[in-house]
Parts: sequence; structure tokens; C-alpha cells
Amino acid sequence: MKKKVLALVLGFCMLVSLAGCASETQTTAARTEGAMAQTEAQTESAAEKTANAQAETEGTETAGTTAAEGQTGTTIRVGSLSGPTSMGLVSLMEKNEKGEAANTYEFTMAAAADEINASFLRGDLDIVLIPANVASVLYNRTEGEAVVLDINTLGVLYLLESGDSIQSAADLEGRTIYLPGRGTTPDYALQYVLAQNGLTTDDMDLQYKAEAAEVISALAEEPEAVGLLPQPAVTTALMQNESLRIALDLTEEWDKVSEDSSLVTGVTVVNRTFLEENEAAVRAFIEEHRESAAYTNENVEAAAELVAELGIVPQAAIAAQAIPYCNITCLTGQEMQTALSGYLQVLYDQNAESVGGALPGDDFYYMP
Repeated sequence: MKKKVLALVLGFCMLVSLAGCASETQTTAARTEGAMAQTEAQTESAAEKTANAQAETEGTETAGTTAAEGQTGTTIRVGSLSGPTSMGLVSLMEKNEKGEAANTYEFTMAAAADEINASFLRGDLDIVLIPANVASVLYNRTEGEAVVLDINTLGVLYLLESGDSIQSAADLEGRTIYLPGRGTTPDYALQYVLAQNGLTTDDMDLQYKAEAAEVISALAEEPEAVGLLPQPAVTTALMQNESLRIALDLTEEWDKVSEDSSLVTGVTVVNRTFLEENEAAVRAFIEEHRESAAYTNENVEAAAELVAELGIVPQAAIAAQAIPYCNITCLTGQEMQTALSGYLQVLYDQNAESVGGALPGDDFYYMP
């Protein structure tokens, strides 16, 4: 499979929150809503809306689309983003290629969340791994057709600095902080942590950049500055600039100030109709996803080779260093609902449109 260049890795990182973190901005949400608006103009029923949304999906890459001969089970079309969400799938992708998976999977990876969203809305994908807030947008704009199966990635955001002057969130007061994207979920996550520590944006200088690569460049030019980046851009920055270190893990800082929520990057979403018609197959997918995520965390070097082979990141060395910091997981049931609903509440309190204008109902969460 073709390797992606380093710029693709950095480009993906802008889409994480979300948290996620990885990927997940208001622009992505706006594009998603635009695709859905086009669908609504052309169809009359919720089912037709989901099947006929119009959006561009050029540039989408397919991984493992052809299952091994003799594969059995339900065919499930799975879409994911080229980053941490896909890292947790690599073992399952390999099993699928060998014909050892419970279902027949057709995997698609894309660099941008709106590509995956559009395919899901058209009915071209049954399950997608997308930013947490975007899942909420889909739920609100499709009359509940999006159902969350699990949290696949927790926080991937880290604050970097040269030196060791930052030991807690309080130490950010008076500092210049570079981060990608004003009004994105990384921005909201940082502001939430600051507020819970008695700080506001007036207590520091937040400088927004268009891409993670620009944040990395700014840190090289201004050694006194601080940078907020997601994985695997964090690993890239550390490899390029040896003076940098991880000063704070934003996930840990979030956990210190919140008892009823977690910093969430990515979730796994299924089409409700597909779920109702193929629940046994979906449950099998969840278990295989859980096993695959555990494999990635427990077999870092081997998983990193698969990650590079599939073009998720350009080098196995980058993947091996990034995986332990990506918080790849598979949280389901009540644990998933508690963490995700609390996270979405935080985003909603800052900007309701970041989650689609309203918090999802209980039927948003798959509780088998």
C-alpha cells in the first residue's frame, strides 16, 4: 500500500478532536451539515436522506477492501481516519485479509472526516470511526440514524515546551500557546481545562495556526512558547526538535478537574438501520475491534509495522513512539456513555453548534 508523506500525518492531526485528538473542527461540522442539507433538498424521508447525501469524497484510500477468498459472515463496510482511530484496527485488518475475521470487512481510510461522513450519509459505509463531536452532529441532522458503538480513542492532545518550566496547568499563565484551529475541539478542550483551573484566555496569549506543521515551526522559532498538538504530530515534533518535551498531558489534566466526563477523540458509529438488521454481526465487530485495539497497545512494535504498511503514518518508527500516547481503546456500554455524554456536555456549554445544536438522546448510545 502506498505510504503517506509526513504532511498527511500532520494534516490528519487537525481533524482529531475528538478527540479527537484526533481530527473535528467546526469547518468539518459545517461541511457535514452542508452534505446533509443537500440530501434533505433532494429527498423526503430520513432513510432517503441518509442514502442520497451529496459530498465530494475524492482522495479516499481503500485498505483491505478485498477479503480473503472463502471469507464468511456479514459484509460490513468500515470507514476510518488515517490516524489513531485506524491504528486500533490494524490487527483486524490483517485478520480480514487472511480470512480469519468473523465478518467480511471492507475497510476504507480517508485523510478528512468530511469524506468519511459523506460516504456514511450516502449509505456507502455501515460503520465509521470519526471525531466524537461529529458523531453528535450526524445524530442531530439525520434524525438519530447515527448510533455510537464505542469510544475508540481517548485524548491525544499534549502541551509541549522547551525546558521544564511547566509542571501544572497553573504554569500556563502568562505564556504564549500555539495551537491548531480556533473554535475546534482542541481549542475547547484547552479552554475547559484552563477554566477549571481558574484561568481564562486573558491570562495567556493563544495563537491559532491553520495546521499542526505551523505550530511545530513556531515552537522552533520561539523557544519560550508552548504548543498544543495531537498525536502523532507530537511525536513528529519531538523527533524534529530535541529541545522539546511533553509538559502536560491534556487528558490527565482533564481527568484532574472532571469526575463525570473524559476527553474523547474518536468514536465508532453505526447506521441504525444496519444495526437493527445485523445486530449479531455488529456485536461480533465490537468484540473484534476490542481485540484489535488491545493488540495495538500490547504489541506496539508489531502494530507499528502494520500501521506503516497500511500507510496510516509514513514510518514504523513514528508509529511505535506515538502508539503509547494515543490512548487507543474500545470503551462500550455505560462506561462509554458516561465519558462521552460528559465530554459532549462540555462542548455544548462552550458552543452548541459544535455538537449539532443539541445534545443527543439516550438512543445515541448503543447499550446491548
